[in-house]
Amino acid sequence: MSWLPWLLTGWPSSALSLLLLSVVGRETGLEVVQAVVCSQWGAPSSKSLSQDGDVIIGGLFSVRYIPSVIEQDFTKLPHYKPCTGLELHSLQYMYVMAFAVEEINCNSILLPGVKLGYHIFDSCDQPVPLLVGASTSTAGIILSRTLRPLSVPVISYLASCPCLSDRSKFPNFFRTIPSDIYQARAMARLAIRFHWTWIGAVIVNNDYGQLAIQVFQEEIRGKGVCLEFIEIVNRVTILSDAKRIAHTIQSSTTRVILIFCWYTDVKEVFLELAKRNVTDRQFLASEAWSTSNDLLQDLAISKVASGVLGVAIRSSKIPGFENYLRNLHPRHRPDDEFLRELWENEFGGTESLEGVQNLFTDTSQLRVSYNVYLAVYAAAHALHSLLSCPNRDSPPRNNISTCSSPKSIKSIELLQHLNKVNFTTPQGEMFYFQGADIPAKYDLVNWQNTPEGTLKLVLIGRVDGFDLLLNESAIQWSTGSNQVPVSVCSESCPPGTRVATRKGEPVCCFDCIPCAEGEISNTTGSPHCERCPSEFWSDAERTACIPRQVDFLSFNETLGITLATAAVSGATVTTAVFVVFLYYRQTPVVRANNSELSFLLLVSLKLCFLCSLVFIGRPSVWACRFQQAAFGISFVLCVSCLLVKTIVVLAVFRSARPGAEALMKWFGPGLQRGSVCFFTCIQVIICAIWLSLSPPMPHHDLGFQGSKVTLKCAMASVVGFSLVLGYIGLLACTCLFLAFLARKLPDNFNEAKLITFSMLIFCAVWVAFVPAYVSSPGKYVVAVEIFAILASSYGLLLCIFAPKCFIILLRPEKNTKKHLMAR
Repeated sequence: MSWLPWLLTGWPSSALSLLLLSVVGRETGLEVVQAVVCSQWGAPSSKSLSQDGDVIIGGLFSVRYIPSVIEQDFTKLPHYKPCTGLELHSLQYMYVMAFAVEEINCNSILLPGVKLGYHIFDSCDQPVPLLVGASTSTAGIILSRTLRPLSVPVISYLASCPCLSDRSKFPNFFRTIPSDIYQARAMARLAIRFHWTWIGAVIVNNDYGQLAIQVFQEEIRGKGVCLEFIEIVNRVTILSDAKRIAHTIQSSTTRVILIFCWYTDVKEVFLELAKRNVTDRQFLASEAWSTSNDLLQDLAISKVASGVLGVAIRSSKIPGFENYLRNLHPRHRPDDEFLRELWENEFGGTESLEGVQNLFTDTSQLRVSYNVYLAVYAAAHALHSLLSCPNRDSPPRNNISTCSSPKSIKSIELLQHLNKVNFTTPQGEMFYFQGADIPAKYDLVNWQNTPEGTLKLVLIGRVDGFDLLLNESAIQWSTGSNQVPVSVCSESCPPGTRVATRKGEPVCCFDCIPCAEGEISNTTGSPHCERCPSEFWSDAERTACIPRQVDFLSFNETLGITLATAAVSGATVTTAVFVVFLYYRQTPVVRANNSELSFLLLVSLKLCFLCSLVFIGRPSVWACRFQQAAFGISFVLCVSCLLVKTIVVLAVFRSARPGAEALMKWFGPGLQRGSVCFFTCIQVIICAIWLSLSPPMPHHDLGFQGSKVTLKCAMASVVGFSLVLGYIGLLACTCLFLAFLARKLPDNFNEAKLITFSMLIFCAVWVAFVPAYVSSPGKYVVAVEIFAILASSYGLLLCIFAPKCFIILLRPEKNTKKHLMAR
């Protein structure tokens, strides 16, 4: 840098070097190509703007015009003069610095007794070795590294590269613009806030674009936002890139496009989109182009760019600055060569700026200019802190003064004070540095249509640190309405469904799968379905858990009515048989087969039929205990009667043999009744022990009944129930075996054959009962047990008493002793 030696050593004797306030303008589109790597555009200019003072602040601005790649004609490069003409924006930045210095000099509190001066250079004419574009961040890196050995501070108003926040590499660098990290985070929060889960991105192929998209992706990770594509813009191939990018945007399914590029690149893309009539995309703008007046005033792209939502450098008012600008005139500043050149270009030297409306005089939204203004004030407060001496009137200790004076400022001391700057600006806001940076503040802007067909910039919110303050009702979207555009790869899954990602596709692309029975999702876009609590079940829509319907075998349903009817019918038939036998109790058929045991058998059968009714209805504690005891005892009583009957038949025929006459006398009526009582008492004891130790209890069986929960009697002790059934089975098998042995005895004298058939049916029913009982769901467990009780009871009743009733009622001629003794 040819100006640096002078900058560091050529100050007036009254001011040693200090602070460099800086740097070049925004990225302007310049790329160095191999053919002209070592070319220098124009000769160095000696033009500068200065004011003497006790302390001089240096300023470096890109005041001259540098063309974009599109405007450059490299074939005619030797004849081209790029550093000609004035950048009105940059010229405004220069004069806001001059205004701030004059304002500070008029302030009796800040830097009292010290006159602040400035020396401002045009950076366009200064050759920078191997400069790839005159970007602010690049120039900031070069300046900071160059001046670091001398500890000269650099304050930038526009260098936003996150890399410059590294204090280990750039300890002398400061800036009044936030790092690009914060604008990328703000744009990510906008996407999340508006539920844009499917976004496209266009970025410039340099650190500005690459770092921004990297931060954006980190911020949206895990938030359900995906990028459909990332298109890269190269400055030297912008025309072909614009066509490619326009085609990608047109063919994509996303409706929101994020763009981190310079405004000249955006313009080419928008022009291509306008040719293709793509006007239904919502664009998110970075601060590099979100306030571009060139784009706002371009009618050719107004339909494409309508509704742009952007992050912009925060704006502020600078009281008095507009009057300052409009009162500028070459005759008042004869040494100001920049102002003279502006006048010659605009008026020819005779007019004033009172009625001029251009970028130079526009102070409605001071953004970069305000950053320059803050940089000057930061420098002034650092100088004020350095030059303040609370013990100035006290004699120095050991002849060593601890106070600095404007003529003995050391850069390293100024750097230390700049790190501690903390003050309130004339606008009333707190200002301080956090390392190299200031707290992140941005404007949120919206491009809205005007009656003239152009677009206007409307402030719709602000970003303050991590806070996003947004007036959504003020936004005009690309659709022309106040409805937020929808940009998703897949529509959100409604309640009652869950998200199922598609294999090999981003997480934002998914299918919606209905929740299974017993599961619900009551929010939109639920990643999974939740299982209902055990006492609840999902409703038909799978959006809420509702209490399960309590289900049990009741008298009000068809199955319960059928079983109850069969039980009552069995008990009625048994009663009728009992009446018949009682009426014909003196007949041979009744008397020949131990009438006392027959009557007891009929009573036990009636109890068997009636005990099945206890199983129907809502289970209760006492019902659960009584039903199993009644079932077990009734059947043991019934089978005991049959067993004793069988033993009596065998005893009768055995006593007919010589020497066995006493057998029948020994097994008389008393012993028969005692045997039945004994067999029954064993079952009573088993039931008593079972019910006292671990009785069946009402239990809600969740089972597989879906929305129903079955209320049934749960067997707390399988051993107790097994003993009850096992004992019944033991008596039944014994009876079957004895009856089988007596089956060939004369038919007219015994019931052995009838008992054999009845026991076969009884055993078959209860053998089939066990697997059916175990495998039946819900209330059908109870139905299976009732069916087994009724089937076995009907089997005993019909097999044993039906033939006798037939003879008694329909064949009375056979109901004689002669007929019975015939064989």
